[in-house]
Amino acid sequence: MANEQARHLRRNLTEAERKLWTYLREKKADGFHFRRQCPIGPYIADFLCYAAKLIIEVDGGQHGMEDGLEHDRQRTAWLEANGYRVIRFWNNDVLGNIEGVVEMVEIALTKEDFS
Repeated sequence: MANEQARHLRRNLTEAERKLWTYLREKKADGFHFRRQCPIGPYIADFLCYAAKLIIEVDGGQHGMEDGLEHDRQRTAWLEANGYRVIRFWNNDVLGNIEGVVEMVEIALTKEDFS
């Protein structure tokens, strides 16, 4: 079921996810292969680099609502407890400041502990 949902999400990326994916797929040349909409336990990560144990989430407005915030806290806690680092960007940051987002991703890829 998660695999079917992940396939659906891969085929239907948001505009912000599509824009970030254009950058992330080029990181393969640097040894950082990203997967998009990748199932991990009970969740599906927007983008995952296994080599760096890094998950990148691109969030829309629903993540700013109380229910979304709580779900994201639980999700991040589970992912971190399983050895992953999670960084989040708002859709509008990806769409309006891709250079800054890319810089933060670069920092996260080169640091072992990103906070």
